[in-house]
Amino acid sequence: MKRLVLFDIDGTLLSAGGISARCLGDVLAEVFGETGPMDGYDYSGKTDPQIVRELMRGAGRDDVEIEQKRPAVLERYATHLANTLRPEHVTPKPGVHDLLLALQEEPRATLGLLTGNLEPCARTKLLPLGIADLFGFGAFGSDHEDRYRLPALALERARAATGRRYEGGEVVIVGDSIHDVLCGRSLGVRAVAVATGRTSLEALRAQGPQRALSDLSDTRRAVEAILG
Repeated sequence: MKRLVLFDIDGTLLSAGGISARCLGDVLAEVFGETGPMDGYDYSGKTDPQIVRELMRGAGRDDVEIEQKRPAVLERYATHLANTLRPEHVTPKPGVHDLLLALQEEPRATLGLLTGNLEPCARTKLLPLGIADLFGFGAFGSDHEDRYRLPALALERARAATGRRYEGGEVVIVGDSIHDVLCGRSLGVRAVAVATGRTSLEALRAQGPQRALSDLSDTRRAVEAILG
């Protein structure tokens, strides 16, 4: 069976060492005059537009002001991250390179992205690892604030890119957060959870993914979990 494999980025493929939060904080301070309650904030599985909204609501700003200023925040954030991030800031998660190589050579697998990052930020983070070109399409936080709207959009883009309609169990979302496990459930897609982010393996398993792995370091096991 052909599989469309949609990867999350932060916590799943890589860690950017907190540089994203620092860059966003810089821009929020410029545009809003404050960063909001960033200390202790849970970024896992959320889109960049959602993060801006929640942080500014936490600072007491109303939605009208947030809607007015958020486009400027997101545009400046993407530029600031591209100018600030260095290769040494980005660390691949265990087994990522070997897994992607194996999937790239696997005729049953088509690779895409499903991430809360703005698309330019996603590409910025992937470039230092040399894996950006493996993902020709995806769905991003720049497409919609609601993470749960993104799987359907990823399927549309996969069809446009490949000419194939992927449905239900042909689609696999690989991610490290509860939202990664749940966001494709309404479409009947499979979820492979990996505990390389902030969410424990036990918490991920409690959401009922088809498979849950501690990490991706065992390439054969990871490929089997993804392709079934």
